[in-house]
Parts: sequence; structure tokens; C-alpha cells
Amino acid sequence: MKIYTKTGDAGQTGLFGGRRVSKSHIRVEAYGSVDELNAFIGLLYDSLSEKAVRELLRQVQHRLFSLGAALAADPTGTPIQPDLRPTDISALEEAIDAMSQELPPLQHFILPGGFPTVSLAHICRTICRRAERTVVALHEQETTPEGVLQYLNRLSDYFFVLARYLGHRAGVEEIKWTPRT
Repeated sequence: MKIYTKTGDAGQTGLFGGRRVSKSHIRVEAYGSVDELNAFIGLLYDSLSEKAVRELLRQVQHRLFSLGAALAADPTGTPIQPDLRPTDISALEEAIDAMSQELPPLQHFILPGGFPTVSLAHICRTICRRAERTVVALHEQETTPEGVLQYLNRLSDYFFVLARYLGHRAGVEEIKWTPRT
């Protein structure tokens, strides 16, 4: 089977269900951002050795793949429900809480950077926030699957705390933002 179909050469793509839309459609932007996030999570995963973090990241990748497929479905057809459960949200919250126990209180704004895995976690956070904003915009226009917004919101929180945690574990000082005076 060939990977190229040439059906998108004029700037259109097909949603699950057959409807064709512009590649600039907000729905395509939404699932594209989720796909981009998943790719960067793969890079972060490959950069880490801590088993518990890697296991959760792999679970997140599976959830995001399912979530992206649901977003790629034609909302006028048979909906695809993402494989999201309340336990997926609670797993993120539990990980956030566990990592936070090891971290000093956040008393200032911090800049991304200081260590490669810290930077990668911040990249994941910012892509996740963009995906969330795009899904919100889509949700204002069309049907979106239940649970997607909550999952993306919690996931971006997870990446923020993960960035801090990875820096803490690596013994790297957070880069404090200092405004000009």
C-alpha cells in the first residue's frame, strides 16, 4: 500500500466518516496539535530513564492517539469516543501531587530551560496548551468528545510540574524570571 494518495494535493483532507474539509479547518488544527504533542512526548520519553515517569508518558501517548482519532471524526456522523476514563485524570493528578511533594514551593515565575529534559517538558506543556486552546475554539463551533478539554487541561499542568521535577532531580536550579527594572 502506498503512503501517498494525492487526495490532499489541493489542500483538503478527509475526516473519519468521509467528509472532506480544508487542511486549515479548526478540527484539523486541533488533532494536528494533539499529534504534534504526542511526537514531542515521544522525544521526552526517549530522553528519560525514570521508569514511573516513562510508564505514565506512554499511557498519555495512547490516550492522546485515541483523543486525536476522536477529534478527526466527522461530527455529523457517528461519533468516536476517545479512550478516556476518570482514572486517566486521577493518574495525572496523583503524579502531580507525588512530584509536588519533592519540590520546593513555587515563589516566582520560572523560565523554561536549564536542562534538556526540563526544556522538553516545557515544550510539551506549551504544545498541550495550544492544543487545548484549539480544542476550545473547535468546541465553540462544533461537537467535541466529552472529557477532552479536562484531560488536556490536566495534562498541561502535569507537564509544568514534570519540568520542575526533572530539574529538581537533576540538581538544576530553576531559572527565575526577573523583570527589567
